[in-house]
Amino acid sequence: LLGGQSAALVTDAGMPAISDPGEGLVRLCRDAGIPVAAVPGPAALTTALALSGMSAGRFCFEGFLSVGHKERAAHLAALAAEPRTMIFYEAPHKLAATLADLLSALGDRPLALARELTKVHEEVIITTLAAAAEKAAETPPRGEYVLVVGGYQKPAGADREEAFAEGLTLARRLVEQGTPPSAAAREAARVTGCQKNALYAALLQRND
Repeated sequence: LLGGQSAALVTDAGMPAISDPGEGLVRLCRDAGIPVAAVPGPAALTTALALSGMSAGRFCFEGFLSVGHKERAAHLAALAAEPRTMIFYEAPHKLAATLADLLSALGDRPLALARELTKVHEEVIITTLAAAAEKAAETPPRGEYVLVVGGYQKPAGADREEAFAEGLTLARRLVEQGTPPSAAAREAARVTGCQKNALYAALLQRND
């Protein structure tokens, strides 16, 4: 290439240089000032996301998880509260362990398990992390996999609990500033949408 020749980087499936050794070649070319152009082609991550039926407005591509236990645990811990749809790649001989680790770190989530995309034996299974982990532990997986995992969803009632906590904090601050409890509860209820009587009762309970 430095001598003036041209080269094309191709793969049998998927998009070259996306979670692919071709990334290193592109980087070397960039560092050497060699121009690089791309001809858009199928990418497994976007293909799997499109076929999953999950939220595609916002998503994050996490690629292959680290094989190192410490790094892997840290990576998964950082994703526990990730609200976006997450996409992972995995080899068949590591799939069972990865599903078990995802289930342990994230809890049960919706899952689209896609394999051999754009190839003869393409398959997309809509399932859950728990069900997929159980099946993978019993039946050796085959093919290259893309895992599309649902993002974190707050438990039912969590928003109301957070709003009440904010309202109570505001009401207590107003009381500390000299506002009567009834008026403080009324103002906190107006700001947060919580019930005035519940906030007032919580203020009195603390004073007791």
